[in-house]
This record gives sequence, C-alpha cells and structure tokens, in this order.
Amino acid sequence: MATSLKNLSDHDLSSVKDMSGYKFGIVVSEWNEEVTESLYAGAVQTLLESGATRENIIRINVPGSFELTLGAQWMAKREEIDAVICLGCVIQGETKHFDFICQACAQGITDVGLKYDKPVIFGVLTTDNQKQANERAGGKHGNKGDEAAVTAIKMLAIKQ
Repeated sequence: MATSLKNLSDHDLSSVKDMSGYKFGIVVSEWNEEVTESLYAGAVQTLLESGATRENIIRINVPGSFELTLGAQWMAKREEIDAVICLGCVIQGETKHFDFICQACAQGITDVGLKYDKPVIFGVLTTDNQKQANERAGGKHGNKGDEAAVTAIKMLAIKQ
C-alpha cells in the first residue's frame, strides 16, 4: 500500500534467485492507458533487473480492468507461463460502477491464481482520482507495476 511512509518501488530482491529461466505473462488494460503503460514499463524494468529476458515476458492487452480476469486465465492456462501480472487502473466516478469493477476484478484475479496454482498478481490501481493514479504509476508514491513484478518474483521464489 502506498503511503507517505512507503514507496511502491522500494524493494530488495538480492535474496531472490535469478529469474532468467521463468516466463511471465503480463495482461494490461487499455482503459486509462497513460497510467497502465507506465505500470507496464515499471513491471518490465523490474523483471529485467531480476534477470528475466525480454523474450520471456509476454504481453496481451485487454479493453478494461474487468477483462483482466479472462486475459489472466488465458495466460495462466499456458503451461510455459510461470506467473501472470495483471495491470489496470480504475478511477472512482460518480456511480457505483467503480465498486462493481473493482470487486469483480479482485475476485476474478484471485480465482485464476487458485485455479491454475500459479502466481496471478493484482497490479490494479483503485484510486479516487487521476492525480492519485499518476502518483502510483511512476509518481511520488513509486510504481505499482514495480510492486506487482516484485510480488510475482517473490511468489515464484516461495514456490521453489
């Protein structure tokens, strides 16, 4: 959680095994693209720094955060994929739509991980406004994409 005391991009992976032999699927929402592209860039950079290779990072785009769950399932179904990172951004509006999308997305991503016994990571920003999203997508609170990649790496290390 990003707070004034924690930056999403602060992490130490020195104790984690090299990730060069692992394949990562990244599912990116096209909705709020300026935010999700920044999340993607952060996730990829962190994976590369941990030893993952570009050819072992496979990306698919989905229209919105609601569709991340099915995209994650398609990725997780592929035997060669070791972990899936879901990246999206839902910004509070004037209706309850925000609540429905966030709940469905969180539950769906959890369900996919349990179904396929693989790390399926919730890298979805759920913010009150655009400013908060920007602050968590490379701004003053770091990058949730970094954090999502770190989570995938640590979960793979645990599974070993």
